[in-house]
Amino acid sequence: MKLEQQLLERSGQKCEVCKQDNAIEVYEVPPQTRATENNSVVLCGKCRAQIEKKEEPDGNHWAACLPEAMWSEIPGVKVIAWRMLQRFKQESWAADNLDMLYLEDDMLEWAKATGDHEEGASDFHRDSNGTILQTGDTVVTIKALDVKGTSFSAKLGTVVKNIRLVEDNKEQIEGKIEGQVIVILTKYVRKHS
Repeated sequence: MKLEQQLLERSGQKCEVCKQDNAIEVYEVPPQTRATENNSVVLCGKCRAQIEKKEEPDGNHWAACLPEAMWSEIPGVKVIAWRMLQRFKQESWAADNLDMLYLEDDMLEWAKATGDHEEGASDFHRDSNGTILQTGDTVVTIKALDVKGTSFSAKLGTVVKNIRLVEDNKEQIEGKIEGQVIVILTKYVRKHS
């Protein structure tokens, strides 16, 4: 039996974190070298988008499902629960659950591998309007920008396609203007719709 079929059967065709049945798919909990039934889970679209930081986390959603999901026998679900609780650790419900959640040393090392527990790790790259930016998005400059080290400037309204997020700085993105890759501050752009 294929891994995907095993996981769908194990989950009862529902998200293994929140128990919803909309837009479910197999998610390989990073980092991993080979997908197995222990390090892969079935997730709904909402859980996956928030885990992958493609949309802002909904505290009510996680407060409703994590207190139960963290007791799962599935290692991948426990790791996801720990990571998401870390993102909400400033809230009392998450802090209380983190105090109760126990992970074996190897599982805790796996959970920490993505850095979600580090301060500021759950921050998002946001444009001048507060909209979350993703790699590949198109943005528009909201003011004229002088490009250091070059003889040109980016005019107000310059469209920058296929941006890349600067991983270690949530206030910076990279984009190509006039054939040159430059770093742009997120406060000077807005997401192009």
